Amino acid sequence: MLWKEIKGKKLLGFDFHRQRPIDEYVVDFFCHDLMLAIEIDGGSHNDKEAYDKKRQKRLEELGVHVLRFKDFEVTKNVNMVTESIKVWIKEHTPSASRRTPLSRGE
Repeated sequence: MLWKEIKGKKLLGFDFHRQRPIDEYVVDFFCHDLMLAIEIDGGSHNDKEAYDKKRQKRLEELGVHVLRFKDFEVTKNVNMVTESIKVWIKEHTPSASRRTPLSRGE
């Protein structure tokens, strides 16, 4: 569901990729321009808090910001999730609020 909302530069003109390898890990979604990984935590993450913490620490050491959402958040309210991502982008890239695909020369 989230992929449908962020693919094809639909999210403020930024290019996201699915299942992107970074170091020894694979993140659910990744935008290189933002160095932003988006992780959707479902049942497979239960009882894996220590692993997820180690994984996130390593990604952050590589300069990757990680946003995490629960799978039920995506299925129940994907608009809230996309809005949360937009807020993060605008807070971390001041020009993002003015950015459109055309203004990026595409």
